[in-house]
Amino acid sequence: MVIFSRKTFRTVLFASLLCLSCNGTSYALDAGSKAPDFTLPGVQGTVELSSTAGSVVYVDFWASWCGPCKQSFGWMNAMQDKYRAKGLKIIGVNVDGKTEDAKKFLVQTPAHFTVAFDAKGLTPKNYGVKGMPTSFLVGRDGKILFKHQGFKEADREELEKQINAALEAKK
Repeated sequence: MVIFSRKTFRTVLFASLLCLSCNGTSYALDAGSKAPDFTLPGVQGTVELSSTAGSVVYVDFWASWCGPCKQSFGWMNAMQDKYRAKGLKIIGVNVDGKTEDAKKFLVQTPAHFTVAFDAKGLTPKNYGVKGMPTSFLVGRDGKILFKHQGFKEADREELEKQINAALEAKK
């Protein structure tokens, strides 16, 4: 058995906590940053951000227990239907610890867009997501155009403006 003095114990504890916090690092992504790629299981097979190169992609992180997430699904369905032909792809990344919870949600609130599952939560960590829902608009060049946290009725018009501008931007 190893016995530490109080000072040594505090030093070891502090160093251990510092190491743990470094391993759980999340990144803040700003406009102009390259969107981190991901490969996740999805409703209709594997979902890879890199496979959407050349498209405008709206990546939305959501959870089944999130009220604003449920409100956003109707709007995302409408945007996907309206702008699909212009090159918009919406990917909803579910972060529930149990994929079954997400599948139950999707029965009640269907998605007209691609849905992926990240039960381990690695993708939202790479994107620096702090709350649900959080969305990122990724341009045709793979760079983040903007980040949006939350969802309410008042957000709809501005979000659609951002999506339309990205779709109209020179390719």
